[in-house]
Amino acid sequence: MKVLVTGSSGFIAGYLVEELLRQGHEVIGIDNFSKYGRIEKSYQNHPAYRFIEGDARDIELLTDCALQCDHFIAAAARIGGITYFHEYAYDLLAENERITAASFDAALTAFRKGRLQKITVLSSSMVFENATLFPTPEGHERHCSPPTSTYGFQKLACEYFCRGAWEQYRLPYTICRPFNCVGIGERRALGGRDSPGGNIRLALSHVVPDLVQKVLKGQDPLHILGSGDQTRCYTYGGDLARGIILAMMHPAAANEDFNLSTPVATTVLELARLIWRKVHEPHRPFRHVSDPPLEHDVQRRIPDTSKARIVIGFTATTLLEAVLDEVIPWVREEIALGRI
Repeated sequence: MKVLVTGSSGFIAGYLVEELLRQGHEVIGIDNFSKYGRIEKSYQNHPAYRFIEGDARDIELLTDCALQCDHFIAAAARIGGITYFHEYAYDLLAENERITAASFDAALTAFRKGRLQKITVLSSSMVFENATLFPTPEGHERHCSPPTSTYGFQKLACEYFCRGAWEQYRLPYTICRPFNCVGIGERRALGGRDSPGGNIRLALSHVVPDLVQKVLKGQDPLHILGSGDQTRCYTYGGDLARGIILAMMHPAAANEDFNLSTPVATTVLELARLIWRKVHEPHRPFRHVSDPPLEHDVQRRIPDTSKARIVIGFTATTLLEAVLDEVIPWVREEIALGRI
């Protein structure tokens, strides 16, 4: 199969493209380096990978690439952590809407001309920002209140693009909702606004690398946003890549949506203690303080993962401890190189 991946230099896409190539697929990747700046991936010179530096809002570029491919994974988006939700509330909505519309315009043209089989869209667990049912099943996004953040609202709109393109043009789709991806490769986002965090500032988009860099830099007591009771299901990027490809390829995934996540919930405070224990000697006591939470810091996010397991055979198997054994040395090296 030949697969088009937009946002191919991004965090999740880094794992995804690597796994697609490992499985023997050809990949066309498009990215404009708008989030992290110019970076190179380990697979940059792979013979089955063609990289194009370009804007995912460029309909002509996307159409030309989609016409060459069997599958289109729409992964490009302006994205960041909860600090982004405040600083770029309009841009997250407007720019991501332009990316989404361009992606579907290109996919529809390629589908009508007979080459493209399906579009697979990376949505977000933020569509469940106001969930009231836990674990949260697929479909609950249409019954709970819509997301409060502009980012979550636009991701929900992506899912309606899928359903609208199917209803009117019969373009097959699959919706993938990653939950709290963790792994290596997440650096400082360009244009990211720092948020106070004691004597270390919140430089990274997501909680795992942020807490790791704080602990490695010796912050004591450790500053945590909010009470630390917030629950998340931290899912390894390599597991998510397998799940996305299964959803892309599996016949039973057509016109379906899937929560892709580990089912294991961990509080932020439990995560912080685990990182502290892995970095510091056992005799150093764990101490923390709580900083005021940000507005869009969802308190509880636990997905129902049974549909992905039953329909496409996906289970996230990598334990959080194993992920941290990969992330901590990487963050330590990035700190030494001055990139975090």
